[in-house]
Amino acid sequence: MIQVARGSEFRKNVNDQYAQIFGEGFDRGTIYFTSKSGEFISAATLKNGYKFAIDPSNIENPELIYNDIGQALGVDRDFFMKRALKEIDPYEEIETKVDPATYETLKEYRHKGVIFERQDWRFYPANSLAAQTIGFTAFEGDIINGRYGLERSFDKTLERTSSELYVNFFAEVFANVSQSFTQEERQHQGDIVTTLEPSVQLFLHQKLISILEQWSAENAGGIIMDPSTGEILALETVPTFNLNEYSQVDDIAVYRNPIVEDLYEMGSVFKPIVMAVGLETGAVEADTPFYDAGFVDLGNDIVIRNFDRIGRGMVTMQDVLNQSLNTGMVYVGQEVGNTTMKRYLDRFEFDKRTGIELPNEARGLITNLETLRDIEYANISFGQGIAVTPLHLARAIGSLANSGYAVTPTIIKEIQYVGGSTEKPVRPEAVKVFEKETTDEITRMLVNLVDTSRNGELKMERYSIAAKTGTAQIPNPQGGYYQDRNLHSFIGYFPAYEPRFLVYLYTRNPKNVEFAAQSLTEPFMETARFLLNYYEVAPDR
Repeated sequence: MIQVARGSEFRKNVNDQYAQIFGEGFDRGTIYFTSKSGEFISAATLKNGYKFAIDPSNIENPELIYNDIGQALGVDRDFFMKRALKEIDPYEEIETKVDPATYETLKEYRHKGVIFERQDWRFYPANSLAAQTIGFTAFEGDIINGRYGLERSFDKTLERTSSELYVNFFAEVFANVSQSFTQEERQHQGDIVTTLEPSVQLFLHQKLISILEQWSAENAGGIIMDPSTGEILALETVPTFNLNEYSQVDDIAVYRNPIVEDLYEMGSVFKPIVMAVGLETGAVEADTPFYDAGFVDLGNDIVIRNFDRIGRGMVTMQDVLNQSLNTGMVYVGQEVGNTTMKRYLDRFEFDKRTGIELPNEARGLITNLETLRDIEYANISFGQGIAVTPLHLARAIGSLANSGYAVTPTIIKEIQYVGGSTEKPVRPEAVKVFEKETTDEITRMLVNLVDTSRNGELKMERYSIAAKTGTAQIPNPQGGYYQDRNLHSFIGYFPAYEPRFLVYLYTRNPKNVEFAAQSLTEPFMETARFLLNYYEVAPDR
């Protein structure tokens, strides 16, 4: 009762000797980016400052307080006056997150009824960079916990018990609060060090924004990964939001991470996987001939056509990849056989989560594989009929870059625990999908595709790049596919025969552009040049 009756007095006195927790003040572990030189850079940390409040029952001149303090903090005058005139109210919060420098200036005003309280809050130095991957914290009742992204996945690791906050000599002696934080709890609390490289993340972020704006697309996303280890250097999606202002978004759907949560029929970027199965089983070789009539009649009025409905006559499997011929891919699938094709595609475990350390990861929708019907496998051969996440696709194509092994993607380099120990993630063993001879050959074919595209203008003189574009139809919930909506994709790895990087870019429903080769070729090649230069990769040509 005494504390309530003399609240203002105690607040004033206590701030000089015992920092208390008010409102959003709390402690929490740090999330780090890792630079290419190994330096840790904060992605999520704490910021310290003050909260400005007033005791209206003790104010003598509200106008003067507003002119001296409220105006300096950018507080709306009507907002302030409405609260200052509540004469029987002992406490009104006016402004939060006042930085220390501003506080040092404003504390010189000795107005009665003015309260400055110590406050700590979660702060994201990179603002919107990797927002969906990092996530944010928010109140759930009276408790602050992690929402979305790594803040949620590692909430228990990052959280700190309130008994550890702002403990000083007086707290140790009189309250003995340190004893309430057990050694067992300390061992499970720490900081998260990610594999995300901030300069690479920023480059990808800016590139995706330019794609979104240029083509007025619904969204765009990208993954940059080391295909041999599964470590992700950048994972980004736009539109995005500022983590420090997450409550100001118009649609909370922007909090979601479509790279791990959304399923897409991938289209022609799936063709290298099917072609690799054809090579692995001996059903086809790069120079296997095929007569392309421009369509394949599967009976029962089911006809599959090339994207441009044009037949090329006699071609090879290399031509099928280079010109992205649906008819040729149907031929590959038929030569392999549905049962064998299913056996190989099952190795990728599309129906399971990849195991990345992010919440709400989706499983692929691959029930069409179970039917073994010709129409289903004809569609699958050119990337329609099954749906997977962008991360599933990156892992699968990564196996072509990694001598046939599909690795588990990761964004965690290590966890540094409060007690001083460090733990590196233990991930499942890579799954062997293809023999090295197969991946060497499909890589050679994909390098040929890039080198000969646009009459050779994409060929890099000093580096080999293995890549494929894809333009997939988007399913209509009412049945069939939209005729005017597509998913554009571009995926590739380089240097092709000893890859350091796998890059996947996609954009959903871009406007006024028909094919991914038109919308994503330049962004992909610019990303490749940036990575090769930034990491000073030795030429392979």
